[in-house]
Amino acid sequence: MFSCVSPFVLGRARWAAWWFMVVFAGPAAAVTVTAAEQMQAYAANAGQGADAARGQAFFTSKHGRDWSCASCHTARPVVEGKHVVTGKAIAPMAPAFNSERFTDAGKTEKWFRRNCNDVVGRECTAGEKADFLAFLLSLKS
Repeated sequence: MFSCVSPFVLGRARWAAWWFMVVFAGPAAAVTVTAAEQMQAYAANAGQGADAARGQAFFTSKHGRDWSCASCHTARPVVEGKHVVTGKAIAPMAPAFNSERFTDAGKTEKWFRRNCNDVVGRECTAGEKADFLAFLLSLKS
């Protein structure tokens, strides 16, 4: 769920709005945040700093399964990818190349849950999410 978000990361007013949305509107409600805010929240929850190099290694590794993140999102997440099974186009992952990426905390959690299960076979840890976002945020246009 959203347990990784703290008032220290989002600021008191944004945290109060986030808390209201989670409690009264449910986890599927849109909570507007930035990728950097989400990365900081995940890192705080993990108790360690986010590391772009670890995030890149996570992104390109298969983790004992058939796919890596790069299988669908390409080794260069600054370009459009394609789902390996359905062939559906996937917009660039890096926020600098797709302004809609990681702006909704609910969608971020939904896709982490789905994709981590496919790629890693479990839910990703807060540290893995922080590192992944650090990697994507390091990619500039």
